[in-house]
Amino acid sequence: GPYLAGASLLLSSKPPFLPENSPSKTSQSQSSSDQEKLSLDRIFASSEFNTHPLPPIHWVPELSGYLTLEPSASLPDGQDIILYTLPQKKRQVLIEASALVPFGEEKPISIEDFTFSRDRTKLLIYTNSRRVWRRNTRGDYWVLDLNSGLLQKVGAHAQPSSLMFAKLSPRGDQVAYVYKNNIWVEDLKTHQPRQLTRDGSKTIINGTSDWVYEEEFGLRDAFRWSPDGQYIAFWQFNTQDVPRFTLINFTDSLYPQLIQFPYPKVGQTNSACRLGVVKVSGGPVTWIKAPGDPRNNYIARLTWVEHPPEIIFQQLNRPQNTLRIIKADIQTGDVQIIHTETDETWVEVVDEIFWLKNGQYFTWISEKDGWRHVYLISREGKREPKLLTLGNYDVIKLLQVDEKRGWLYFIASPHNPTQRYLYRSRLKSSGRPQRLTPTSFSGTNTYRLSPDCRWAIHTYSNFDTPPLTEIIELPSHRPLAQLEDHAELKKKLARFKRRPTEFFRIDIGEGVQLDGWCIYPPDFDPSLKYPLLVHVYGEPAGVTVVDQWRGKRYLWHLYLAQQGYFVISIDNRGTPAPRGREWRKRIYGQIGILASQDQAAALRRFLQERPYIDPERIGVWGWSGGGSMTLNLLFRYPKLYKVGLSVAPVSNQLLYDSIYQERYMGPLEKNRENYLKGSPITCAHQLEGDLLLVHGTGDDNVHFQSTAALINELIKHNKLFWLMIYPNRTHSISEGKNTTRHLYRTLTDFLLKHLPPGGR
Repeated sequence: GPYLAGASLLLSSKPPFLPENSPSKTSQSQSSSDQEKLSLDRIFASSEFNTHPLPPIHWVPELSGYLTLEPSASLPDGQDIILYTLPQKKRQVLIEASALVPFGEEKPISIEDFTFSRDRTKLLIYTNSRRVWRRNTRGDYWVLDLNSGLLQKVGAHAQPSSLMFAKLSPRGDQVAYVYKNNIWVEDLKTHQPRQLTRDGSKTIINGTSDWVYEEEFGLRDAFRWSPDGQYIAFWQFNTQDVPRFTLINFTDSLYPQLIQFPYPKVGQTNSACRLGVVKVSGGPVTWIKAPGDPRNNYIARLTWVEHPPEIIFQQLNRPQNTLRIIKADIQTGDVQIIHTETDETWVEVVDEIFWLKNGQYFTWISEKDGWRHVYLISREGKREPKLLTLGNYDVIKLLQVDEKRGWLYFIASPHNPTQRYLYRSRLKSSGRPQRLTPTSFSGTNTYRLSPDCRWAIHTYSNFDTPPLTEIIELPSHRPLAQLEDHAELKKKLARFKRRPTEFFRIDIGEGVQLDGWCIYPPDFDPSLKYPLLVHVYGEPAGVTVVDQWRGKRYLWHLYLAQQGYFVISIDNRGTPAPRGREWRKRIYGQIGILASQDQAAALRRFLQERPYIDPERIGVWGWSGGGSMTLNLLFRYPKLYKVGLSVAPVSNQLLYDSIYQERYMGPLEKNRENYLKGSPITCAHQLEGDLLLVHGTGDDNVHFQSTAALINELIKHNKLFWLMIYPNRTHSISEGKNTTRHLYRTLTDFLLKHLPPGGR
């Protein structure tokens, strides 16, 4: 995400914040004498604490069930495709692995994902994938004809692992894909490929996206079949005039290699983006006449609608404070604006669009009344949007619409912004929403609903507990089958010395209360003073204070608590918590300024209320936007924060990409002063504590350039610091043998030396 690294009752804000029924130090140590302690090697050099990802699961409502993958009983390396019908969870092997062995091969295809044609006569398989920037979006595709049993590779003319986003046509007779920045279609009877676009090149991109659209709008798959299978609508990007960024690969050859790619920084030239529609049978492209300069407007989303076939797209202006829903005629390219959303700050792109009343209305999300709510909008744009959810709470995510029975299903948490629950409300009346998640699932709940809203895949976890995933019936929430409960992992965690994580709310004055969590040392003694490590992010792209399992990040924090640290995290204003528009948009134009003020105010109050925290041993750490926050806190408040661990930070906001930074800071020409004021590099001269900088030289997202610029500034002011560089590692700093283990060992070693652990 945009430079992201990656029922607890809210407590009153009265000191001393001791855990309820807190045992004495003696009784705690006696009761836990046989308990285990974590180690860095156990966390980062083994798979002991890994959670198990689910295989692909696809709903098939017409068969009242779902499809998934399971290891084959007949072939050692194979996978069978299984149909489970509900509610009995009756199991049926739909396709055996033996049917997926290519001619002349001995082993079946290793399935990474699969889709069926609507009539279930064709199976499209994705395999042998390769990474493109952040995800594995390039690979090989095969089609199995279930009537004839014929298995054939799609795009046999192409190089291995080079096709992108292959999709069966609605009729199941063709498959379209992107190859070398062009869109191709292949007839599944003749397997003859046909090239629909021919201008794809290093600078012209058809059917997929440029770097910044992928990073900031999540756009990778950039073409769509029409519902009748006769047309394809697609994005085209012209990167010709976008400034190139250069990465240097120092280690993979005798001489360093240069990797260049278009990357628009703040105020720089964007790609020219436009939409085209082309007949699958061939012919010229109809270019959609989107209003405005294609380099200074963004086309963030596109969908087809039937009766008659049209495309609907979302266009943002460059400041991203105006979003238009536009429909386009596919024959002429003419357009009509059917709805406009504006804000003094920024407007979010909407993904939760569901078409109702035979495509005449669609759902929309707006914050115009101060909360994130669902509206119904006419396709013709002739009526005022109708509010479907009502109340002083945020709809976190609209999941599904059951038009037949008249219900909206969505995630919300009106009473606790650190948690997530399933609700539903009536389509026709804006009444009080009905919570469907049972009270026993206190924490974070996610759902994948079937299209008919009869079933769902429900995943539950809380901060201290790994996830449970099950199939449930709706609206009763009755469990039908357990998919994964991580029972063994839970048993291991039960053997460790740890206390339940405490969620709290802290008052920083003027009516502002911030949410936070706190991990205590297992042998906590309130008569002693302990060092504190603050984990931060603080940007508008993510929250840290969610009552949800965080995997190895949580385990590392727990490991530090076992060494004698208090570990906390607090979400400042401007983070995307479900606390209303004003909470989220308060940060506009002052990234790095307001957030660091909130964090420092919260820490001061925390120290007042918790006498067992040593004010001389305060550390802060974060990654990406959290790395930037770490720098801002260490530089701006040198008397508060003594140690900082900053991983992959943005030191100067002018060095980051146009879409993200301009969204939250406004146009550069109108807010240059705050762009600089909010950048940690401008206050680097105030460093007094111990700073560790960590960055990967292959980071295509937050460039090593950002850390290099900060290094120069620190040297200029004669400030000493520590530096750890990871050659050719990306923003995740995860590539290469032993990298993650080494990174966390480096962070831990620095903490142990510069922020001594334990109560005193």
